[in-house]
Amino acid sequence: MNEHIDIWLVGNTGLRNPNRIQDGFKVFAGSPFVGNLRGKDNEIGFMNYLNNEGIIQNEDGKDKSGSHARKWRLMFSKNGFIYPKVKEKNSTQEELGILDDITPFGRAFLKADTYPAVQECYLRAMSVEQFVMPDGIHYFSPLRWLLAIMLELEKRTGTSELSRIEFALWGHTTNPSYNLSEVVDCILDLRKRRASAPAKRSFDKKEIAERGKNYDKKADNFLDYSDMNMRYLRISGVLQRKGRGLIIVPSKHILAEKLAKSTASAEPIMEQYKLLCNGAPLPTDNIEVAKSLLDDLIKQMKERHIAFNISDLPLTTPAEINIARQRLENILAQTDEIQYANDQCNQWKEISDYMSLLIKGGGRQEYDEDNAIEVPKDETPVYLEWTLWRAALAIDHMMNKPYEVRGFKLDADFMPVSTAGGGKGDLYCEFNDFTILTEVTMSTSSRQEAMEGEPVRRHVSDAVLKYKKPVYCMFIAVKIDTNTAETFRHGIWYDKDDMKQRLDIVPLTLEQFQKYFVAMFEGKQAKPEHLRNLILECETKRDILDAPDWKQHIDTVVTERANQVRTGINPTDAADAPVVPPGSIVRHVVFGIGQVVGLMASFPCYQAKTVQLPYLRRLPDEISMESDGKTLHHKQLGEGSVYAYIVVFEKMIIPLSYPSAFIDKSLAIETI
Repeated sequence: MNEHIDIWLVGNTGLRNPNRIQDGFKVFAGSPFVGNLRGKDNEIGFMNYLNNEGIIQNEDGKDKSGSHARKWRLMFSKNGFIYPKVKEKNSTQEELGILDDITPFGRAFLKADTYPAVQECYLRAMSVEQFVMPDGIHYFSPLRWLLAIMLELEKRTGTSELSRIEFALWGHTTNPSYNLSEVVDCILDLRKRRASAPAKRSFDKKEIAERGKNYDKKADNFLDYSDMNMRYLRISGVLQRKGRGLIIVPSKHILAEKLAKSTASAEPIMEQYKLLCNGAPLPTDNIEVAKSLLDDLIKQMKERHIAFNISDLPLTTPAEINIARQRLENILAQTDEIQYANDQCNQWKEISDYMSLLIKGGGRQEYDEDNAIEVPKDETPVYLEWTLWRAALAIDHMMNKPYEVRGFKLDADFMPVSTAGGGKGDLYCEFNDFTILTEVTMSTSSRQEAMEGEPVRRHVSDAVLKYKKPVYCMFIAVKIDTNTAETFRHGIWYDKDDMKQRLDIVPLTLEQFQKYFVAMFEGKQAKPEHLRNLILECETKRDILDAPDWKQHIDTVVTERANQVRTGINPTDAADAPVVPPGSIVRHVVFGIGQVVGLMASFPCYQAKTVQLPYLRRLPDEISMESDGKTLHHKQLGEGSVYAYIVVFEKMIIPLSYPSAFIDKSLAIETI
């Protein structure tokens, strides 16, 4: 096969993530640029419009030509969401529709409100044979062609798996003008020779150079375009990630077979455009195919002993059958997500590596030729949420399901699709005795407080009212602005009934959280109680330190606590005693529920030796407390120590000795 090589592109290198397209298209649909996307002024105008709406980041106005707009326009038209430009030799624009106006299929795409619905739209678009073949007469669908290759591979080897280098050299470089059997022969030959190669990276480089002799652009495109093309192909829902390559989704195997039966068409491109813009049919629109796909899925779920019930659903039309199938697919996805969650404790090193990439603002880390992780620079916000979700799953012991913890969407490979929607917090981790809400941001500027101060406190307040247990919050950012720390240091919020709440919100840098997270796993002490105790200890000086000093105190606490959980060595005899924040709720097996309202302390340099102090809201301004929850510093009386906390129970007020009473298993402490 020495003919000239072309690489087909189902996506665009300037818009590598297809999951962003719907958000951009929704913005476009409400803009004055519908039907007006041509010409420099409109292109620059739409680019600025996308930038102002937060869809793109045209940093410092670097793009002055409107190229961003042209890339988005290309993807809108290639997927049939707007009417593409019709060449005069093919027909007239009027026959198809107003150039760059929203199509009927585009309207359907706007209404797709679930991820499976979005995937189906892309599947319909990718099934259309609109890519011209070398003869200039026929058109093909890259998705259908690739499925044909993978099914032939499965026929010969037992698996449809296609590796990254195989896709790069024999996937997106071929089309139905090639002999399918010969293409698969080449893939298997490559696979065999690569398996015996001592240095995979060098082998891949030589193979690319050899195949690149028939390619008139830079050889880097083989791999660069592979990553982008595979990402677009996966959003069809028929393919999923396998290592750095692809495999057919088991529950979509029958659908893949139906799609692969036709890979090329002699229909005029105008007919393909009409099909594209009105919503191309799928095999599942046929009742027999839909029923076959449902039956196969039911069989798979029974084999895996997954419980389900669709007896309440009618199954008389293709649409009804597909609704039933989507319900089962959702149950299957949730089951797979639980299994994924259970494995995260074994993935803590990779999770930490993602944190390192996020701290650097994105990038790639390669473990070997076939394994790598990447955080795209323009997708750091969603990867931050996703990484901390995985960290929470790794720590485990949550009462809620993994899909209840997160607000963002996942694809079939459990990779992030988009950030959590507004109106609620990012991650809700509910444990037996408390809840930890995690809020994250990639913002590092002075605008951080303006963007996060109000919503974070509101979300924590809402959680306090919702959960009948203490609620703590970690606010995690790459960098904590001091004004943000000051807002959370006070942590005051008034609910709708003007009830004053003092919220437990601790700002942590991602590097600080990473340090503690890694230490817990290295010390085999990954427990949610350790996170709660870290939050409580970081809060001990919030009332007596200004924001800059509080940030330093938090850093010191994280470092000390990380060393403790890693080594198991505690610095004080009272290390097992919990820190007692002001107003803590105490549960005693004999006395019932009470609340800390004061403390008793001894000051050796004070004539009376002991003193009682209020401790319902905070200590008096002239007194500060060390992070051990015991040592005090008084401006006049000098250093002292807590020897008891005064607790109000329903029928009595008593002092409970510290730390001994608080180590006793008959007593449990919470905070309000």
